[in-house]
Amino acid sequence: MAKQPILTPQADDFPRWYQDVVAKAELAENGPARGTMVIRPYGYSIWERMQAEEDIRIKEAGAENCAFPLFIPQSYLTREAEHVEGFSPELAMVTHAGGKELDEPLVVRPTSETVIGEYMGKWIQSYRDLPLLLNLWNNVVRWELRPRLFLRTTEFLWQEGHTAHASAEDSNAYAERILRDVYTDFMVNVLAIPVLAGRKTAAERFPGAINTLACEAMMGDGKALQMGTSHDLGQNFSKVFDITYLSDQGSTELCWTTSWGTSTRMVGGLIMAHGDDQGLVVPPALAPIQAVVLLVRDEGGAGDAAASLAAALKGAGVKVRLDAQVATSFGRRATDWELKGVPVRVEVGPRDLAEGLVTLVRRDTGEKWPVGVAEVAGRVPDLLVQIQADMLARATAHRDERTVNATTVEEAIEGAKVGFARVAWDLVKDGGEARLAQDAVTVRCLQTAEGGLPTSEDDPDLIAYLARSY
Repeated sequence: MAKQPILTPQADDFPRWYQDVVAKAELAENGPARGTMVIRPYGYSIWERMQAEEDIRIKEAGAENCAFPLFIPQSYLTREAEHVEGFSPELAMVTHAGGKELDEPLVVRPTSETVIGEYMGKWIQSYRDLPLLLNLWNNVVRWELRPRLFLRTTEFLWQEGHTAHASAEDSNAYAERILRDVYTDFMVNVLAIPVLAGRKTAAERFPGAINTLACEAMMGDGKALQMGTSHDLGQNFSKVFDITYLSDQGSTELCWTTSWGTSTRMVGGLIMAHGDDQGLVVPPALAPIQAVVLLVRDEGGAGDAAASLAAALKGAGVKVRLDAQVATSFGRRATDWELKGVPVRVEVGPRDLAEGLVTLVRRDTGEKWPVGVAEVAGRVPDLLVQIQADMLARATAHRDERTVNATTVEEAIEGAKVGFARVAWDLVKDGGEARLAQDAVTVRCLQTAEGGLPTSEDDPDLIAYLARSY
């Protein structure tokens, strides 16, 4: 009888494969309330690594972390809705508490522009208080109609940045800096996911923003995933919440604000960008466990050797885990670590050890080869660097191979059915987005011909990237 695969093959059913990986790699599972998610320890350790790497970059950009309430008075969002066209988030409301009906319903935080705007208005007095650069790591609630673990859930974890500036030029430059120096740098150099950094069209722009910038990535099935956004909000929220400052000339001026965010959706992106039919593949720069020392059998001094190797790798700066649980079969344990995508396995068995050898295994390629015990601590750090580079190269090649240059909207729609399509924005912008929607295709972002960020949708010779998306 043929051995049944642990996971549904990607080629057979990509969405089912994704669900299999989330479950069998022990990343997350559905919570008790519809659309909620329980993130298991291994999945949360990946999110913690994402947090840590982004947090470093956010602080280097000058923002400071703070905390704001989960509950927001309904009147705050009503004020915003009256001024911001298109504002209609999927809200969850609290109407009763402490055994009685509340005088004013409370909204469970869908995002924090409103409450932060209220306090920015209190804290900012003069130009000396600017820029004010804030970031939050928190949870938010949006009533998703079609939840999917990590990608779209009713409650999810994220970071949201909010800043206030004295000029339009400063706020626009900061929104671009977040996109470039925080999000793009993190996604390319840590997640090993190449992203298109571009401008959203007016139809795809965040309600209330005058400009939305985004990082768009291609998943293994050719669809796009929006990995993060950075919004220049102009003075729209400042008008609503009276965010003003006294200029150095003595006049009262409205601030210019930004907001920007990434979420646990990036875990879903990691799975779909790098995963294969054996499970998750985690890039070494992100991996909470970069190498696992896997004891085959505790015979002939193999147990002591495995412990010594784990200690040596830790001393070499490798995030290492020793697996000496020999009561469980070696094959089962090897498969479990493969499912979890740990970049390197060091397999220690008495037979190889008798010859002074252990076996190194690369998760990304499946390659394995014997290495002298004394060489392991010196070899693995360099191997991790190589794996990181190779994963980015493969993901980039995959994206480029499935990106087509189109000369008509219809040709672009066909290309977007299997990957990305590049087409002149001039061919799309006058009513073309409605035509794309008929085939579930959207403009993911706009770039200049040189791959830069446009200053507006009316810049000449812009390129539109089209795709189907999650």
